Amino acid sequence: MSKRLTADLASGALAETLADIAEDAARVILPYWRNGVVAETKADDSPVTRADQEAEALILERLEALYPGVQAVAEEAVSAHGVPTSLKDWFWLIDPLDGTRGFVEGRESYTVNIALIHRDTPVAGVVSTPATGITWRSGAPGKGAFRRRFGEGWTPIHVRERPAAPVALMSHSLTDEEADRLGSRYGCKQWQGMDSSLKFCLIAEGRFDAYPRVGPTSEWDTAAGQAVLEAAGGRVMAEDGSPLRYGKPGHANGGFVALGG
Repeated sequence: MSKRLTADLASGALAETLADIAEDAARVILPYWRNGVVAETKADDSPVTRADQEAEALILERLEALYPGVQAVAEEAVSAHGVPTSLKDWFWLIDPLDGTRGFVEGRESYTVNIALIHRDTPVAGVVSTPATGITWRSGAPGKGAFRRRFGEGWTPIHVRERPAAPVALMSHSLTDEEADRLGSRYGCKQWQGMDSSLKFCLIAEGRFDAYPRVGPTSEWDTAAGQAVLEAAGGRVMAEDGSPLRYGKPGHANGGFVALGG
């Protein structure tokens, strides 16, 4: 692995670079939003648009130019060509437009996700929201997490202590009854529906307390958000209570919960 990658990871420069790339991808996506974009249906019945494809092409090109030879696992490439037959110790997980259904419907909580995985652990991650112009990132290992508006400086963020009445974030795919049951499992009588990996970031900055998930997700949906949340003092756990890991068969996640303080 290149010395530049590991040096930039250790200094925090890597996550700042990923933030710049994610924000450039956001600028590619934004003109398509609420502008009559048409979605095609992939083999797994999920939608894809030109915005997804163009943003992914930009991200892959920029990462290869800066860190040549690092394996990339990106959603649209996997959809077109299948999952890699083997993984190296270091690889990128990329979702160029997480929350495509909401994006097509005009909702604003879609994101750009870029994460670096070392073996099975997310060690750096960036989540950017094109519609609101906000980016969250991990810092150097052990140095916290940060948030900025596009073009502004970074502000440290941290999860909040669990309040007396914790509030959960839930996938929009759940019915009210399902969300009530799932929230109660983690002591949350109140909940709010939301798209994309933005849920991890809002817990990371202390606005919410839990994000339980039982339905299927892919690793590129969660890796960047997990990196940000864990850097901010939170946890993301699989159903057996262990940290959510990466490089699983088919890059598919089982159930998990993301928690703040």
